[in-house]
Amino acid sequence: MNARIFISPEICHGKPVIKGTRVLVSNILGALSAGDTIEQILEDYPNITKEDVYAALQFGSELANFETHVYESAS
Repeated sequence: MNARIFISPEICHGKPVIKGTRVLVSNILGALSAGDTIEQILEDYPNITKEDVYAALQFGSELANFETHVYESAS
């Protein structure tokens, strides 16, 4: 779906993360919904970029469309 999002059963129980990290997409979306700014999130997770935050937003947006998406497992 997005080159910055990674899903593997061996990492964080198969939950979507930012590729190359263990930063959960759900944590980023949760922080944004709680009112955190992108700058605050980048301070909390210095190993991700602004583009990663945007990728998390895109991922959540696409899932909210309630369409079926096929994900390849990295296993």
